[in-house]
Amino acid sequence: MSLSVFSQQHFPHQIPAGNYSGICSIGNGCFAVVDDKAQHDGFYVFRLDIDTLQRRITKAENLGYRSSGRPNRDMEGICFRPSSRTLFISGEADNEVYEYTLEGQRTGLRLAMPQEFKRARRNQGMEALTYDTLSRQFFATTERPLPGEAELRLQAFGDDLQPTRQYRYKPDDAISRKYYHGVAALCAMGDGRLLVLERQVRVPRLKLDAATVIRIYEVRPAEAQHLEKRLVAEFKTRLTLTSRKFANYEGCCALSPSLLLMIADSQHQYKKVLRDWFFVRSL
Repeated sequence: MSLSVFSQQHFPHQIPAGNYSGICSIGNGCFAVVDDKAQHDGFYVFRLDIDTLQRRITKAENLGYRSSGRPNRDMEGICFRPSSRTLFISGEADNEVYEYTLEGQRTGLRLAMPQEFKRARRNQGMEALTYDTLSRQFFATTERPLPGEAELRLQAFGDDLQPTRQYRYKPDDAISRKYYHGVAALCAMGDGRLLVLERQVRVPRLKLDAATVIRIYEVRPAEAQHLEKRLVAEFKTRLTLTSRKFANYEGCCALSPSLLLMIADSQHQYKKVLRDWFFVRSL
C-alpha cells in the first residue's frame, strides 16, 4: 500500500534540514530527536501539536539543539525514561547507549552493553532503542545481524542498566540485491508489545525511481527467546518525475496504543529534492 497524497507532512520553515534517525516523546507535546550527522553528540527538541483524531500535525516548532559538547557518534536511537526524566541515546559508531539530561549533558551512566555487540560491522551497529514503561526495561538491537549470524540479538536491560534477557529476531531478507535493508527502530507500546520498524531502501545511481518499503512488525518479548513477528503495517514511497514523496523512515514513537509518530531521514534534504517527512500512522 502506498501513502496517500496527504499522509506525510513536512515543515520546511519550522524544522531544520536534517538526518533524523530517532524520536521519542518527552511530554507536554515535546519530542526529542536525534540527527546521525549532527556536529555534536546530543538531540533536538521539537514541539508538535498533533490532532490524533485526524492523524495530523497542526503545528511544529524547533526548540533548539541540546549538545553534550562531545563529537557526533552516529546517534541512531533515542528513548525517554520517565522515572529519572532522562534520555538514552544509542550510537552506531561506538555501539554504546549513554544517558543524558533533558538539557543534553551526559550523566556519566550508560547501559552495560554486552561485549559481543562490539563485533558489529561498520554502519550496521547499535541502531534501535526503546524503553518499556510496563516492564521497566530497555530494548536495543543492531541494524543488521552480527557477522556470521542470521538473526538479530534483541538485548533487554533492567532499570539498573544491566543486561537481562537476550532475544533473537529474524529480519526480512532483502527484496533484491538493489535494496539496502535492516531494522531502523524499536517502539515499546506500553502494554507488552514491541514494534520493530524494518525498512528496505533502493537508490539508483541517478536517484530517480528511488523507493522505500517500510514494514512494521509486532513482537512480544516476554513469550519466548526466538521472537515470532506479526506484520501490522506496510507501505511504500517513491521518488518520480511527478512525486517527491520518497521517505526513508528511521524513527518512530507511540502516541497511543494504536497510533505512531514516524520521522524520516532526508540526508539534509538531499539536493533540495528530499524532505524531512513526519507521518502520523495508525496501526
